[in-house]
Amino acid sequence: MTGRPACYPSPPAALLSGAGQARWPLLDTLTSPVPVGLFQSPIDDRHVLCLHLGAPVPVSYRAGNYERQGVRIHGQFCVVPAGASTRWIVSRPARSLLLRLTPSLLRDAAEAMGLGTQGAELAPSIHIRDPHIEHIGWMMQSEDRDGYPGGRLFTDSLASALAARLLALQSRKAASASKTKRALPMWRLQRVIEYIEAHLDQDLSLAELAAVAGYSLSHFKALFKQAAGMPVHRFVLERRIERARIRLVEGGMSLTEIALEAGFAHPSHMARCMRRMWGLSPSQIAHSS
Repeated sequence: MTGRPACYPSPPAALLSGAGQARWPLLDTLTSPVPVGLFQSPIDDRHVLCLHLGAPVPVSYRAGNYERQGVRIHGQFCVVPAGASTRWIVSRPARSLLLRLTPSLLRDAAEAMGLGTQGAELAPSIHIRDPHIEHIGWMMQSEDRDGYPGGRLFTDSLASALAARLLALQSRKAASASKTKRALPMWRLQRVIEYIEAHLDQDLSLAELAAVAGYSLSHFKALFKQAAGMPVHRFVLERRIERARIRLVEGGMSLTEIALEAGFAHPSHMARCMRRMWGLSPSQIAHSS
C-alpha cells in the first residue's frame, strides 16, 4: 500500500510476516476520519466498503473511469474494489466505518453461488443502502469496540455473510441495469436535507418537502427514495434519532428538551424509536461515548 494517510494506518506488526506482507483476517474494520477537500485513498489489496457515519455530507467520488457526485447519508456505503485507486472531494469533515474484505473469500463465495470467476469481480459503486450490510457493519463495529468477544469464528461468519450479500446485490444490479430509475438531482437533494436539518423540531409534511425540492408530491417520493436510498419518512426519522443521540452524548439537556428539539412528540416516543433502531435506551446512548 502506498500514500497511506494518517487516518488510514498501517497494519499492526502482529499481522505482518517476515517479508512485510500482511496476513489479513477475512474481514476487519476501522473507524476512520475523512479529511476535507481532495482525498486520494490508499490502494488496498482487499475490497473496502466505506459506511458513512453521522450527518449528510456532499461528496464527489472517482474510481478509474467511474465518477459520481452525491450526498453521503448515515449507513450508506461505497465499494472500492481491491487494488483500486479512489479520489474523493469532501465538502466538510466526515467519518467512515471501513469494512475490509479478503478477495479470496469473495472468489470462494462466487464459486459456491455458481457465478464463475467474473462474478467475483466487484464494481466500484457509491451511495448504496442495504440493511443486511449495515447490520453486518454495526456488528463488526461493536465487536471491534469490545475487543472481539465473539472470536474469529464469529467475524469469519460475518465475512462470509458480507461476501454473499455483496455478490447478490451486484448480480441483482446487473440484471436490472436496463431499468435505471430517475433520482432527485444532487443539488435538490442537498436543499431538502438542509431544510430537514433546520426544521427537525417541527412537524414536517411530505407536501412541504416536495415544495422545497420543486416537485409534485407524487414525483418527489420516488425521486427522493432513489437518491437517498430510503423513503423520506425513514430518512427524517433517522435524522431525528441522530440529532437526539448527539444531544444525549453532549449532556446538559433534559430528555424532554432533547426529544422536542429532535422533533419527537415526547421522551417515550424518542426512546421507543431508539430502541427499535439501535436496541439501546437513551441512558445507554448517553453513556456510550
